[in-house]
Amino acid sequence: MELLFYIYLLASKPNGTLYIGVTNDLVRRVWEHKNDVVQGFSKTYQTHTLVWYETTPSSAAAIQREKTLKKYPRSWKVNLIEAQNPHWEDLYESIC
Repeated sequence: MELLFYIYLLASKPNGTLYIGVTNDLVRRVWEHKNDVVQGFSKTYQTHTLVWYETTPSSAAAIQREKTLKKYPRSWKVNLIEAQNPHWEDLYESIC
């Protein structure tokens, strides 16, 4: 079985606050965000809606992609989301 790593974006609401993260278990990690399991940015800003994600087979590549995405302006991130998810729907159910 191939291990995948995920780079993901969460939002507080459509066009709201964005959070970028990396994980090797997207279902578990998004559940943790939705249920405020961990103190931090996501809990403070209520970024609970999974609006975008991509996969990579390498943890190093996932971390590099996360760092790259964080450097892009907000407008670029919004365009990235809207290219695949124009209505900012919560993708969590589709990955469960």
